[in-house]
Amino acid sequence: MVRRSAEQSDAVASIIEDWRRERPELDTAPLEVLARLHRTFLRYSARLTASVESHGLSVAGFDVLTALRRAGRPFRRTAGQLADSGLISSAGVTLRIDRLEKDGLIVRERDAQDRRVVRSRLTDEGLAKIDTLFAEHLENERRMLAGLSPAECRQLARLLSKLERSICEAEAAEEAG
Repeated sequence: MVRRSAEQSDAVASIIEDWRRERPELDTAPLEVLARLHRTFLRYSARLTASVESHGLSVAGFDVLTALRRAGRPFRRTAGQLADSGLISSAGVTLRIDRLEKDGLIVRERDAQDRRVVRSRLTDEGLAKIDTLFAEHLENERRMLAGLSPAECRQLARLLSKLERSICEAEAAEEAG
C-alpha cells in the first residue's frame, strides 16, 4: 500500500516525462510546481471537506463561522465585511448566512443607529461549534504537515506567499496589457 501511495504522489513526474517524450520542445518546468500544487490542493480540499461535513456544515459555512469568530467579541460582521474578510467570496454570502441562521449558528441583528445595516452574529451554539471544529481543523492540518520540519513549513509558507504575489502580478499585467 505504501508503494501505491508513493507511485500516486509521483504522478506529476510521470506526466512531465510523457510531455517531454511527446513535445520535447516545450518547457514543462511550471508543471513541477503548479501541477504538484494542484494535486496537493485537491487532497487538502477533500480532507477539509470531509472534516467540516462531519459536523453538518459546508466549507462555505465553515468560512463564515471562522470569519465571525476571528472578528472577536461580539463575533459579528456585515455581509460585506464577511465577503471582504479573506477566504469568503461575495457570491452567495447571503445564502450561507441564511443556512447558518436556519441551523441556529448565527443570528442577524439590525444596527440601532442605522436600520439598513444588518450584522450576522455567532450564537452561543455557533461559537461552541466553531471553537470545536477549528481546533480539529488545525490538528488535521498538523497531521497533513507532519512530514515537514518546522523550518520547511516556514520556508514553504514564504514560497507560497511569493507564488501568490507572482500570480497576482501576472494577472495584473494581463489586465493592463
